[in-house]
Amino acid sequence: MRCIKTNRLARLLKRSEYLRVKQRGTSVAKPGLVIQAAPSTNDNRFRYPRVGFTVSKRVGNAVKRNRARRRLKSIASDVLPKEGFQAWDYVFIGRLVTLDRQYELLLEDARTALRKIHQKTI
Repeated sequence: MRCIKTNRLARLLKRSEYLRVKQRGTSVAKPGLVIQAAPSTNDNRFRYPRVGFTVSKRVGNAVKRNRARRRLKSIASDVLPKEGFQAWDYVFIGRLVTLDRQYELLLEDARTALRKIHQKTI
C-alpha cells in the first residue's frame, strides 16, 4: 500500500540535469519502468536524492501520460527515501506497461532497478 508522507522529494527541473543523468549515469530497465541514476554535482546543496519523471508520447495521449507520471511519482516517494543514495539524481521513465501494471509489481521493479544501479556503481 502507498505510504503517504508530508515531505516531498527534491525535483530535477532543468533539461541539462536530465541530460547529465542520462550521459554520466547508469540505466536499468524493468518491465514497468526505466530508472536512470547518477551522482549529483559536486556542490553540496543536495544532501537528499533528487528525482525527475518523464513519459513519452508513445505511452498515449496527455491523460495517459499524466496518469503514468502520477504513478511514477507515487513509486518514487515510496522507494527513494529508503533505498535511494544521498546526493544522487534519479530519473524515472514511464513505459506503456506502467499504466496497467499492479502497484506492488511496480514497487518491486523500482526496488530491483535501484539495487542493480547501486551494485554497478559500488
